[in-house]
Amino acid sequence: MTGYVTVATAYVEDVLLVDRCLTGEPAATRELFRKHQRRVHASLFRVLGSNRDMDDLLQDAFLQVFQSLRGYRAEASLATWIDRVAVRCAYRYLSQRGRRVQTAPLVDEDAPIDGPTTGRQLARDGVKKLYAVLDELSPAARLAFTLHEIDGRSLAETAELVGSSVTATKLRVWRARKKIEHAAAQDPVLSQYLNPVLAFEEAP
Repeated sequence: MTGYVTVATAYVEDVLLVDRCLTGEPAATRELFRKHQRRVHASLFRVLGSNRDMDDLLQDAFLQVFQSLRGYRAEASLATWIDRVAVRCAYRYLSQRGRRVQTAPLVDEDAPIDGPTTGRQLARDGVKKLYAVLDELSPAARLAFTLHEIDGRSLAETAELVGSSVTATKLRVWRARKKIEHAAAQDPVLSQYLNPVLAFEEAP
C-alpha cells in the first residue's frame, strides 16, 4: 500500500506542477527545471560525452519541454516524459552533426596522475577510445546502446524513450556491442577498459 500511495502522490505532484507551469508561474518553471536538470544532464552526458554544446543542448531540451507541456497527458511520469523530449533532442543533434560529436573525456584531464598505468589513466584513455567508436554508430544505435549500457536503463525503458520496439532496440544494442567488441579486439587499451565495464552478450 505504501508504494501505491507514493506513486499516486508523485503523480498528483506532477500534474499540479505542470498546471502551475501552464499558468505562467515563474516559481513553477524554476522548480521543474531544478527537479529534473541533473538527471537530464547526466543522461545527455552519457549519450554524447562531454562536449562544447552540452549547455546549449540542455537548454534546448528544457525549451522543448516547456513548449510542449500542453501535450503532457500524464500517461507516464513527468520524468519519463521529459526524458523522451531530451532523447529526441539528442537524436536531432546527432543527426544534424553527421553523427560525430566533439567529445571530450569523461574524466578530469587536469587531475594528477600517480603513474603511467593508473586506473585513472586507463579510464581517461579508454573513454576517449570508446566514444570514438560511438561516433561511428548511427544516431539510433548510439542512443540505444548508451541509454541501455551506459545510462543503465532497461531494454524496455530504452525502447520507450527512443520510440522503438524492444526487439529492434535489443538488436541495435547488440550490433553496437559487436562493433565495440571488434574495436576492442584490436586495441588493448579499449579492451582493458571495457572488460570490467561491459559484459558482451550473444546475439538476441
